[in-house]
This record gives sequence, structure tokens and C-alpha cells, in this order.
Amino acid sequence: MRVPDTPPGGLRGKLKSGQWADLRTRFGWGALLLLLGVLLLVSSGMWLHFGVAIVVGLMMWELARLTGWRHPEFHSPRHPVLIAVLSALVLIAMVELPGDWPLILILVPILAGLPGTHSHERRAYIAFTATILGAGYALVVLREVMGLPTVLWIVATVVQSDVLGYFVGRKLGGPRFWPSISPKKTWSGTLAGWVGALVLSGILYAFGCAGPGILLIGPLLAIAGQFGDIAESWLKRRVSAKDSSDLIPGHGGVMDRFDAMAGALLLALVLMLFHILPEIGG
Repeated sequence: MRVPDTPPGGLRGKLKSGQWADLRTRFGWGALLLLLGVLLLVSSGMWLHFGVAIVVGLMMWELARLTGWRHPEFHSPRHPVLIAVLSALVLIAMVELPGDWPLILILVPILAGLPGTHSHERRAYIAFTATILGAGYALVVLREVMGLPTVLWIVATVVQSDVLGYFVGRKLGGPRFWPSISPKKTWSGTLAGWVGALVLSGILYAFGCAGPGILLIGPLLAIAGQFGDIAESWLKRRVSAKDSSDLIPGHGGVMDRFDAMAGALLLALVLMLFHILPEIGG
């Protein structure tokens, strides 16, 4: 049966039904998350470290549940909480201690969490633990080394890619980007995210905020973010979970909101190490 183009009640009715039914909830909580994210990024020192550690801890709580606690043989809720607290403390140690050697501390939550992880999901747990803590570390380092404008550009690139992918993908539809892993992601939404990243980079280049390299790096960051999203979709399908948790109404869990950001931040950190990442305003 064909669904009418405009449900009874006009635009309000359309927002309450069909593909846009969750838009109001997503927008409200999305705006709150954006505000909290900006407040976190403009902070510095221990406030920044503590805030990022909380985000990392929540993501690790979700990861521990997805890969272990959700399975019948693991009934205790204490395991995910302990992994979350331990991971947050490890992140703080990684960014507070001098030198690069603290990166090896990523092994601590990996080794602590493996006994409570389902045998089929141990490789996924190791990979996602390294990604989550690595992304948290990358955010702090990029903020402190490259500065606030550069980090805001990275975040804006990921956010616009996610927003354009959501609206354009739902509006235009079309062929699926990777249907076996992320059945809702379309080529139209994916390409819209790349174009949006290019436009944003072009604006910054036009105003003299960065060199021409940003025209390539911007879309690459958007692609890295999209593959971060796809990686989490793969994990959720693997463990038969719709969302990483229900902590954020309309958005699922913290991993659902920061999976793309993790991919982009890790790429940005690598590019910074090779002196390729543009410094906005520099």
C-alpha cells in the first residue's frame, strides 16, 4: 500500500508519522549534545581531560555490555561498570603522564575486560577498546596541540556529514552504501556528507583560514567518520543489537553518537603526526 505524500494534518502530521517520526526527539537531544560538546571543547586542562574520560567511560560501558554482559552466561552488571571506571582512569593517565609511553596503558582495560567478554567477540572488544581510548587520547592531543579552531573544524566536518547523510539519505533514498552491514546508509547520504565536507573546507580556504590541502583532508575526515559509523554498525549487527544502549533518547547510545567522531579523530591524529593536518587559522 502506498503511503500518502502528505499525511493528514499537514507538516505536523508528517513529523508525527513515517520516516520523520523521530525528528523532534533527535533534534532536541542533538542540540543538547552539541551544546555539551562545545562546552567540552572550549574547556582545557583537567576539565577537558575529565570530560573526555567520562565520554570514554560511557562508551566502554556500552562496549562491555555489547560484547559480554548481553550474553546469557554473563549476568553481573558490575563488569561493564568496572570496565567503564577503569577505562576513564586510564584515559586520564594517558593524557596526564608525560611522553608517549602511557599509550601502552590501553592494554589495561583490554586485559581486564577479556575474561568477561564472549569468546566470539574478543577480537572486536580488543579493536574497539583501542579505538575508543585512542580517539579520546586523540581529541585531547589535537585540542592542546592544534588548537580549538582545528578541532572545531574536525567536529563540524563529522557533524555535517552525519546530518546531511540523515536528511539527504531519507529524502532521496536510492542504492544502499553497504546493505549487509548498515542497511539504512545510502549512497545519496554518503555522497552528501563528502560534498558537505568539501564545501566547509572550501569556505575555510576561501577566507584564508587554511591552505589548499584542506580541500582534500576535509572529505577524507568525513570518509573516516563514515567508516567509524559503519564499524559500529557491524558490531551491533554481529551481537544483534539495534543501538549501543538507550542512554540518549532518539539517538541510542554514546557509541552511536561518537562512532563517526572516533574514526575522524584517529585519522586526524595520524595526519598531525605526519604534519599533514591543516591548522585552522594558523
